[in-house]
Amino acid sequence: MERIAYLGLGIMGSGMATNLLKAGYDVTVWNRNPESCKSLVEKGATQAQTPAQAVENAEAIMYCLANDKAVEEVVFGQDGILSNVRSGQIAIDMSTVHPDTSRQEAAAYAQKHVEFLDAPVFGSKNESAAGGLWIVVGGKQDVFEQVKPILEPLSETIHYLGDTGKGTSMKLIGNSIVATQIQALGEAMILATKAGLNPKDVLDVLHVVDFRSPIFDGIGKMLVNRDFTPSFALKHMLKDANLIARFAQDLNSPMPAAGLVRETIKAAVNQGWGEENASALIKALELDGGVTVES
Repeated sequence: MERIAYLGLGIMGSGMATNLLKAGYDVTVWNRNPESCKSLVEKGATQAQTPAQAVENAEAIMYCLANDKAVEEVVFGQDGILSNVRSGQIAIDMSTVHPDTSRQEAAAYAQKHVEFLDAPVFGSKNESAAGGLWIVVGGKQDVFEQVKPILEPLSETIHYLGDTGKGTSMKLIGNSIVATQIQALGEAMILATKAGLNPKDVLDVLHVVDFRSPIFDGIGKMLVNRDFTPSFALKHMLKDANLIARFAQDLNSPMPAAGLVRETIKAAVNQGWGEENASALIKALELDGGVTVES
């Protein structure tokens, strides 16, 4: 399997497509904004004008898109992927979407005799660029084994979790934990600031204790430096928080803490911070607390 179509060249997709090129694959790329293809074409990719054209000669079709609506348009729409797929191809959706969307995709591809995997990723801009993502996969296990070599140049680890929708289920569960950790860090750092503690001293302790977390380290340092440069935009975290709420409602699963975090994210986006990093949700807590956490 050498010929790959990669659709969606945002922060995550561009890094993954670049690593596929570095690994020696023949990559055709498409993006809604054609300008985003330019740097990849310079590295050896072929640019397609439509999703349908992108998948024409591909053996594997990979895409990482912003949300369920974007998946619907690119997969099911006019000149979309499904309009030009053929028997024997494998489609791999790396987007963060509701598991129902994954199942709808799988059913539509099956009618065209195309295999499908949902394979969303954990990580952000730096991990994507470095080929250090953590990939969680749902679908047929034999299909997973077939495409695993394609996923390896993109990832630190790859996890097969079961049938269709299990990858996207895991992604929503993980993103809920991420958001809750950021909220917990924000609350703690605001309380520490009000108590007169030096934020850097607090982070030194959080770095070594038994509840330490890479999120506390990374987000904590950015927070005290007032750096909200987006590696994962807050507006996307709100999209995920809304998906998580719907997913939990579907399963009648209690998530009171996640509900509170979602309200914080909404408040921060309503303040105009949606284009900033997801850690900007802490700015909404600072607003309530009347303090700013900084060194």
